[in-house]
Amino acid sequence: MMNHVTPFVSGFALSAALIMAIGAQNLFVLRQGLKGEHVGAVVLFFSLSDALLIAAGVSGVGVFLTALPKLATILTVGGALFLAWYGITALRRMTSTNAMSLTATERLSLGRAMVTGAAFTFLNPHVYLDTVLLMGTAASAQPEASRPFFAVGAATASFTWFAILGYGARLLQPVFTRPVAWRILDAVVGIVMLSLAASLVLSALNQAR
Repeated sequence: MMNHVTPFVSGFALSAALIMAIGAQNLFVLRQGLKGEHVGAVVLFFSLSDALLIAAGVSGVGVFLTALPKLATILTVGGALFLAWYGITALRRMTSTNAMSLTATERLSLGRAMVTGAAFTFLNPHVYLDTVLLMGTAASAQPEASRPFFAVGAATASFTWFAILGYGARLLQPVFTRPVAWRILDAVVGIVMLSLAASLVLSALNQAR
C-alpha cells in the first residue's frame, strides 16, 4: 500500500505546485465562482481536461508533441491572439463607466463558458508544457507500475484546486459587491492575459529563429 502512496503524493504535490500559480484558467474559474455562474460545469471541465492532459503526458504523448514543432507554433500563435483579446476585453471592462456588481456583470451562457474554458486550456502552450511535458517527464522517473498512481495524484490535485477556487470564491462575494473590486480584478486579469500573450509571441519568435 505504501508503495502506491508515495507516487500518489508526488504527483499531487507537483501538480498542485504547477496549478496554483496565477494563470488564465485560475482567473477564469475565480471570476465564474464570484458570479456564481456555471461553477460546477466550469470546475468539472477544467479538472477533466487536466486529468486528460496528465494521462497523455504520463503515457508518453509529450514525446510525440515535441516532434511536431509546427503544431507548437500554431498553438502558440492562436493562444497569444486569444489571450490578448481576452486581456483587452478585461481592461475595457475595467475602464467602463457602467456600474459593476455581482448582478450587473456580463453573464455567459453555458456554451460560451465551455468554449472559453476550452480556449484557455487547449490554446495555451503553457498548459502542454506543464501538464503534458513536465508531468510526463516527472512520471517517467517513477517505476512503470507506479505511474498510474502518480497520474491519479496529479489529477486529484487539479480537481481539488479548481473546486476550492470555484466554490470558495463565494467567500469573497461581499468584497465584490463594490464596483472598485471588479475593476481591480479586471485590471489583474487584463495584465496577466496580456503578459501571457506577450510571452507566447516571444516564444514563437524564438522558435522561428
